[in-house]
Amino acid sequence: MEVRGAGKAYLSAGSTVNALADMTLALRAGELTGIVGPSGSGKTTFLMIAGLLEPPSTGAVLFRGQPIADARTRLNSLRDFRRTHVGFIFQKANLIPFLTAVENVQIALEINDVRPKAARAKARDLLARFGLEQRENNYPTQLSGGEQQRVSIARALANDPVLLLADEPTAALDGARGRQVMQEFRKLADERQVAVCVVTHDPRWSDIFDRIVEMSDGRMTTVRPGGAPTAPVEL
Repeated sequence: MEVRGAGKAYLSAGSTVNALADMTLALRAGELTGIVGPSGSGKTTFLMIAGLLEPPSTGAVLFRGQPIADARTRLNSLRDFRRTHVGFIFQKANLIPFLTAVENVQIALEINDVRPKAARAKARDLLARFGLEQRENNYPTQLSGGEQQRVSIARALANDPVLLLADEPTAALDGARGRQVMQEFRKLADERQVAVCVVTHDPRWSDIFDRIVEMSDGRMTTVRPGGAPTAPVEL
């Protein structure tokens, strides 16, 4: 997937806010990319455009070299593409409150016509990968914030996406669980050639990334290789 020359402008209180300006970045198969920068730098806006959840105001999104979205695209027309190619992990878990943990993952499979028995088995396997095998029959209100986030990660992986986008996926997790999730992303890139892009404020994951993109004021300022982990910044 490539976002090419993308800009995004919003109207706010009668004035135009440029959330993203002339952003070009290819998310390549088998590569784990980290995006860092201060709040309001355009990180989430970039993910929303790359994940086909918002159209760019300028520029385009390409898949395997072919344009699939620009300012004129009706995003409803991309629903099937998103459902079968893209996994998205939001800052908030956004679980369906009246479904159990396993049902929240299972429904993502059944929407893509996976039979219920097979969908249930795969959902259980995914939850077990994130240490939730004892919590699969709990409802979201019975789960901690970190557990809810792990369910949402399992759900995003349910349909074997070729592109996985994650917005602060470890923010609600402790250090050990956070590293487990990041290592799972690393494995997806290495073993399944998934293109993975993670927005994070946590410098401890620097060693896991292939490259780190720094953003500021809606622009990409620096691209550098991943490096040794550092301690989290004290605020």
